[in-house]
Amino acid sequence: MRDGLLKIGQLARLTSVLPSTINFYTNEGLLRAADHSRGGYRLYDPSAVQRVKTIQQLQEEKRLTIQEIRQWLTRPRSRS
Repeated sequence: MRDGLLKIGQLARLTSVLPSTINFYTNEGLLRAADHSRGGYRLYDPSAVQRVKTIQQLQEEKRLTIQEIRQWLTRPRSRS
């Protein structure tokens, strides 16, 4: 396993969601695995913690659908 990458269970614990939620977000294209372990398990960059929290916030506070969240996450960002 590459140093610094998170296993799905670690990411789930750090974001207080179930591993199945992480899998769902990945399968829906909201989250991307950075690599895979030798056993084929998905490994996530530490920045995925903030992304999962953002997805959760958009779902819970803004009541956005998965499609709306996907659009929000991929929209061009303005430079400040």
